[in-house]
Amino acid sequence: MTSPVVPLVRIAMVAGEASGDLLASHLMEALRTKIPNASFYGIGGPKMIGQGFDAWFPLEALTVFGYVEALKHYRKISGIHKELKRRLLADAPDIFIGIDAPDFNLALEKALKRQGVPTIHYVGPSLWAWRGRRIHSIGKSVSRILVLFPFEPVLYEKENIPVTYVGHPLADMLPLEDVRDEARELLGIPRQQAVFALLPGSRQSELAYMAETFIEAAKLIHRSLPEALFLVPLVTRETRLQFEVALHRRQAGELPIRLLFGHAHEAMEASDAVLVTSGTATLEAALLKRPMVIAYKLAPLAYRLARRMAYLPYVGLPNILAGRFVVPEFIQDAATPENLARALLNFLADKEVCARIGETFREIHLQLRQNTAEKAAKAVLATLPAEVMERVEHAVPAAA
Repeated sequence: MTSPVVPLVRIAMVAGEASGDLLASHLMEALRTKIPNASFYGIGGPKMIGQGFDAWFPLEALTVFGYVEALKHYRKISGIHKELKRRLLADAPDIFIGIDAPDFNLALEKALKRQGVPTIHYVGPSLWAWRGRRIHSIGKSVSRILVLFPFEPVLYEKENIPVTYVGHPLADMLPLEDVRDEARELLGIPRQQAVFALLPGSRQSELAYMAETFIEAAKLIHRSLPEALFLVPLVTRETRLQFEVALHRRQAGELPIRLLFGHAHEAMEASDAVLVTSGTATLEAALLKRPMVIAYKLAPLAYRLARRMAYLPYVGLPNILAGRFVVPEFIQDAATPENLARALLNFLADKEVCARIGETFREIHLQLRQNTAEKAAKAVLATLPAEVMERVEHAVPAAA
């Protein structure tokens, strides 16, 4: 007798950049242990595809940086949005999960929710930093929102929006203890050498604003500390070439720089201090207990818009999580090579300050370590319609 065909649970997902790809891939892995017969499709990246995701459009199609770039790519992104919306409304999934990318996902979630599709938004938009009025549109768009930081749930609870705090996956992945010696051994770096990790960004548009500033800061440090080594992890061949061009333009061939393909965690682990652009990399540095200097530049128009909308005094996640300036931030015109070099050298000279920073970052790490993928998967199951869950529970495995 032929076994009945296993009914699929159809889960549509949209991730807008590399961090979303990572979050979604972990969630998919956790969901498969609970719903082995689930199918996943929509927009995603290589980590999601590695988990069996059917990418209708590549993640890179949505990866833009800042308001100006978004305007340049508006027509292309709008076309993808319309086509995806059309396909999902014509053949509705059992649930939709938007991973970050709020400008793209919230409108899509709103349209699907109106048609009766449960919608989850994974990663709360930065209401705590800017655009606080957006919370009203979130309430109309989502069945539940999953947030990464412990101060976020109260914002949504005030508006009666179902919310689940799931912690941050990086806190689960990265070690609680200092592994500097192991990282230096892996990279072949003497334990006593002064080492700085430079992370000018993962996107070409970020390097366009930050690479030369970081190089000039390294040159100033090199003059004061000729034995210092600079580790520069870059994620693509394009960004590596872009950084090499910047080195040539700044006549920095004498700098003791080691370019790495990826290995950002190892570079930070091996360093005494990190120079980093704002973003998820600042959280990674904090979870690795590294003192850091945060530097950030945007196109002038984008910066003026961002400054007008912001209401927190800091932009780096470590400072936001601590609720105070734990590490220095130099934004736009303040992000000069002189300021960055001085701040990094100050860390090297003051071990007591570095120890206090490390203690603060350890507290943040423990707070964020929540077994994120498992918590997120449980929230998804709780949001699935009852008839879908009944189908899952009574599914018969297909014949081999």
